[in-house]
Amino acid sequence: MFDRLREKGFAVLYQSHAEAILEKDFSEAAEEIERAIADIEVPITEIIGSGGGEAKGTQRMRRSLAELGWQKTNFDIRKIVNGVEREAISHEIDHVKTFDKGVIALEIEWNNKDPFFDRDLENFKRLHAEGAMSAGVIITRHTSLHEGMYGFVLRFAQEQQIHSLEDLARLDIVPTPKQRNEILKRVQRLRDPIEFAEAWADKFVSDKYGEATTHWRKLLDRVTRGVGNPCPLILIGLPASIVRFPTSATREETAAAIEQAAIESKDAEN
Repeated sequence: MFDRLREKGFAVLYQSHAEAILEKDFSEAAEEIERAIADIEVPITEIIGSGGGEAKGTQRMRRSLAELGWQKTNFDIRKIVNGVEREAISHEIDHVKTFDKGVIALEIEWNNKDPFFDRDLENFKRLHAEGAMSAGVIITRHTSLHEGMYGFVLRFAQEQQIHSLEDLARLDIVPTPKQRNEILKRVQRLRDPIEFAEAWADKFVSDKYGEATTHWRKLLDRVTRGVGNPCPLILIGLPASIVRFPTSATREETAAAIEQAAIESKDAEN
């Protein structure tokens, strides 16, 4: 299973006999997940331009899954004793599909705050304990992609010849006043100053794709501690190879792509 994903550098990890369960009873689910995400590509302009909303790459994966019948679902669990409702809990899962042998639930965590992993895993655990689902899937940035972000953003800055705040503005990139001050402080300091592109790339990545976001290591930290256990889990890591750089693009075209990514990201948030 997931041979195509592995060939493309994706990481796939199973927990609590999930591999046997998937292979025996849910091979169709594995095929659909692979079909939905195997060809995902993320242009560097989307990494630069996506704001606080959902990244376009995540939106594309969601649409691919939705086209295959994986729908957002609210699970309502109510406990009634002698006709009196004692407890009611609702769990919302972004992608759920029912197969002949049961239900598979899936969450995509491209770049949320890392406590979202706790929410996802606890939801999976409770729903599995109640017999509402057979296995859970989490897709997130693998270590190669997470640790490669600085290099990608620096390459973008160098290729776009970003040497100043004015160069950023021409690409419709506007750091906050605090970010501007911290970037310039590192560029203008008397001892060990660094190039503007390096200072901006480092600040951009640390603010937007820092250690406290959802990525592979944070997910494994929780799984290793037993969060979500004993729900069978399939963990999928998105590799650095999904990032794409344009072969040729003018500054105007790059600026337009960044602006469009920001607009679509904000629309998805709303």
